[in-house]
Amino acid sequence: MIDWTATMTQTFEYYIIDPKTWKEVRKLNNITSVTIRHESDTETLGSATIDAINALGEAYVRIYMIVFQNGIKERIPLGTYLVQTPSSSFNGKVRTVSMDAYSPLLELKESPPPLGYSLLSGDNVMKKAYQICREHVRAPIVETESSETLHVNFVADASDTWLTFLTDLIANANYEFMLDEMGCILFSPKMDTASLQPKWTYTDDNSSILYPDIILDHDLYGIPNVVEVVYSKGRLHYTARIVNDDENSPTSTINRGREIIHRVDNPDLIGNPTKLQIQEYAEQLLRDLSSVEYSISYSHGYCPVRVGDCVRLNYHRAGITDIKAKVVSQSISCGSGCQVSEKAVFTTNLWGDV
Repeated sequence: MIDWTATMTQTFEYYIIDPKTWKEVRKLNNITSVTIRHESDTETLGSATIDAINALGEAYVRIYMIVFQNGIKERIPLGTYLVQTPSSSFNGKVRTVSMDAYSPLLELKESPPPLGYSLLSGDNVMKKAYQICREHVRAPIVETESSETLHVNFVADASDTWLTFLTDLIANANYEFMLDEMGCILFSPKMDTASLQPKWTYTDDNSSILYPDIILDHDLYGIPNVVEVVYSKGRLHYTARIVNDDENSPTSTINRGREIIHRVDNPDLIGNPTKLQIQEYAEQLLRDLSSVEYSISYSHGYCPVRVGDCVRLNYHRAGITDIKAKVVSQSISCGSGCQVSEKAVFTTNLWGDV
């Protein structure tokens, strides 16, 4: 097993993949550099830029990091991508071809469902998703068992691709697409960060793989410190006003020096609520609105962390201690040190109980 915090030697290998068998058929010796990007907020979840001496044509390429440590050699897959758009440059001595490559989900993005295409109420969500994927993509797909069924007919929009249609479909069972480094398509249950266990802990101690620069961003814009609820139905007329005046809260009226009011007229509540229930509703609403998402950007030496994984950060010199965050993007440079630029997000409650 590799100790990612210890000394090792790293090299990289690249292979053409047969899309029918998904196996490697030829090693490439003309690749000069590769940058891999994993991004949870893009449709295809990832891409790569591959620089080579000459163009490859349209082909699937698999990327490996070869690690030598303590006399042991291991091949670590980093990603599998479909090469598409090439561009070339010449500096008077060397010609370089730079090629854009995309994850296997690109095949689902390339064509739309037939007009009026629909699935019927009662259909099993994940079985249908698996069947449709099998018909429209060449990459291996890992089937997922789920009892969730459609409650109404599910109809494709005219603007849908197979990818957007399937993304919306599996959301009905609380699933989302994921890819592994071999290019297999997975269905992953959606989970919040609090329910995840950290896969890796980044520290700033002597065995750290974390680089020193780190950026922490958050935006308090629009977060209210006062909630007003007005309810009127028949003879019932209630108002509630909840104020965050906690001196320990950064968004409170005390610390901001002003009120930022969020008002709700006639909330949609079941039955005839009491004045106390309206008061509790307003208080809970302010709690829900008093949270902020932080994004933290940092770089580190390669370790087996994927987008979607939970990590713990203990960067004491930056004042970051015991933070659990979910990785949302990565950029991997296939070169000396295999530096990974990573972004993770976490949410903090700014008022009331967490």
